[in-house]
Amino acid sequence: MATMTDYNAPTRDMKFVMQELLGIEPIARLPGFDEATPGLVDAVLEEAARFAGGVLAPLNQPGDRAGSQWHDGAVTTPDGFADAYRQYVDAGWNALPCPPDYDGQGLPEFVATATQEMWQSANMSFALCPLLTAGAIEALLSHGSEQQKATYLPKLVTGQWTGTMNLTEPQAGSDLAAVRCRAAPEGDHYRIQGQKIYITWGEHDCAENIVHLVLARTPDAPAGVKGISLFIVPKFLPDADGNPGERNDVRCVSIEDKIGIHASPTCTMSYGDNGGAVGYLVGEEGKGLAHMFTMMNEARHKVGVQGLAIAERAYQQARWYAGERVQGTPAGYSGSDKVSILHHPDVKRMMLTMRSQIEAMRALSYSASWSMDMSRRHPDADERARHQARVDLLIPIVKGWCTEVGQELTSIGIQVHGGMGYVEETGAAQHYRDARITTIYEGTTGIQANDLIGRKTHRDGGEAMQTLLTEMAGLAAELDASADSGVRAIREPLDTGIQALREAANSVVRTHGENPGATAAGAVPYLMMAGYVCGGALLARSALVARAALDQGSPEKEFYEAKLVTARFYAQHILPRAPALLPAVLAGDDAVGAMPAEWL
Repeated sequence: MATMTDYNAPTRDMKFVMQELLGIEPIARLPGFDEATPGLVDAVLEEAARFAGGVLAPLNQPGDRAGSQWHDGAVTTPDGFADAYRQYVDAGWNALPCPPDYDGQGLPEFVATATQEMWQSANMSFALCPLLTAGAIEALLSHGSEQQKATYLPKLVTGQWTGTMNLTEPQAGSDLAAVRCRAAPEGDHYRIQGQKIYITWGEHDCAENIVHLVLARTPDAPAGVKGISLFIVPKFLPDADGNPGERNDVRCVSIEDKIGIHASPTCTMSYGDNGGAVGYLVGEEGKGLAHMFTMMNEARHKVGVQGLAIAERAYQQARWYAGERVQGTPAGYSGSDKVSILHHPDVKRMMLTMRSQIEAMRALSYSASWSMDMSRRHPDADERARHQARVDLLIPIVKGWCTEVGQELTSIGIQVHGGMGYVEETGAAQHYRDARITTIYEGTTGIQANDLIGRKTHRDGGEAMQTLLTEMAGLAAELDASADSGVRAIREPLDTGIQALREAANSVVRTHGENPGATAAGAVPYLMMAGYVCGGALLARSALVARAALDQGSPEKEFYEAKLVTARFYAQHILPRAPALLPAVLAGDDAVGAMPAEWL
């Protein structure tokens, strides 16, 4: 019997997005992806669902209560985590999207995104470990030497070793130009000295070695970001056979006491307390930040998926509770028997607010990974470039919008529980606490928004955004042609949202070059507009797909009819948020600039 803390991966919804809304066949036709057939994808999703629900999810609430523990430089994860990680590695999950040349399975990022959602929903603290490892793999694939790839990638790919990203220092948060960690050349390596903070899974007991990717400055490096280089600093130096050898001069000196993700150790790392940690330069000196951004972009998409995933987990728990809790009589209800609160109109509104935005987030984040695969594997260079432009545009939206909405929805999940949601025993509060970090790490929502207005909208004269808007506007004729009045009703709110976003994008293009402070003041509203409209267009498309399936006599009548209602709810209740944000974008820094910082 299901309980409120169970997790059941929404595989049918995932398959709908992957096979019906976006399509797995174009991905399977890409070079090297011929094995990614619908049958194989179904098998992967079902097996991942069993692992997520049966192994990872039961550890989530106990792990939150116990937390990871630090003692004299060593970190012990909660009971069951090390064993679960061994099962994760033995089952080959870490290697799913990695190149076969390094013992990977070579499946598309599109498929890996679905499994990422499951891991993050089931146990976000656990899933942060392989998330960072995936970023390290991507950075070394793109910028590592052949020797570095041969030494580190096979073990990182399998998950035998884990990876981290070391950017932040006490005086250098988002401003990485202020990094002070030093790297002195010594023969074929460097000696690293300095401190890094907020290092996710920087020390733990789940893997035999940890490969840190560290930003540091060489002695003669110029000031600012041009003086930053990237280094591999392993916990144990690989021996001649590639196995963990001598312990490196790197140590975890403490872990943070945080609001959430208690089982994920957030470490303060000290390098070089006893003469200098051995580090190996990745790529070129002075190009460290550019190299690290390969890892950061990988992580930013996955953090966006975290926003989706934690909202899905909160929705499932709220749905269970609302179906079990008998309280009051719904407005307009004429029966004499008591019913669950799931029948109350406002509770149904909250549940649909959660459900509709979760479906929009899933479609958006999966569409980004669909384009990632196209940008990397399509045989035509122009098509690769077109999809890369789409990926670049979507990454800050996926990261910023999905995490902000995820935070909103975990809060609604507590509201559905009423007073019981405020009690830790139910577990609803954990999702809210865990979600809070997602809008902060890997670049805050403000940083994502500034990226969207600057590098992703203004720099190309708005071309990538206008291309996307034109595609979305093309849905209008299809919506109008539907015989279903509910589908046709989506058209007007979608058009209004598209027009508002187009006006906002044009304003950014006109204004940003001359007055970047004005566009920065309205950047987050612009990002949120983009998310709401992109989500609305994808749900409009899902309504068309669902209507077609019903017209063709699909036996899954309830599933597809629910898709139609969900899309209509989003159009009526969520899409109006987009044009409502337009005045904030257009206002720029009128009031923001008029308020001296000293008055705040």
